[in-house]
Amino acid sequence: MELIWLGILIVLLLIEIFTLGLTTIWFAGGALIAFIAAEFGAPLPVQIVLFLVISLVLLIFTRPVALKYFNAKRTRTNSESLIGKQAVVTQAIDNSDGVGEVTVNGLVWTARTEDFSGSIEKGKTVTIIAIDGVKLIVKEDIEL
Repeated sequence: MELIWLGILIVLLLIEIFTLGLTTIWFAGGALIAFIAAEFGAPLPVQIVLFLVISLVLLIFTRPVALKYFNAKRTRTNSESLIGKQAVVTQAIDNSDGVGEVTVNGLVWTARTEDFSGSIEKGKTVTIIAIDGVKLIVKEDIEL
């Protein structure tokens, strides 16, 4: 049974290496513990329980932490990088009429306000707070 656990461990590690998605590493940890248990002569049901329990514990408790640290240094790209930037309203935004455009980074985008009944006049400065499909969701900047 040791060779089967070792084979599972290797396959899971290879999948993780090629995908880099933090998808199988948790189960590889479970397979490693099951392999060690098999080496020490634990019965098959104990090996399977160890595999499942260790895999789930790793998945539940370490995945959120790992994702937080792996995604912390990730550079936002494309439209995702627009969130938080300022734009200028080039066509008055009126959600009830379904119209409105803003210019950001030299590109014109369809825009809507965050509240359904909102409207913003042409020429105002707005901040992009989200992206919904191909529309920017914006809020008007407060003028002091």
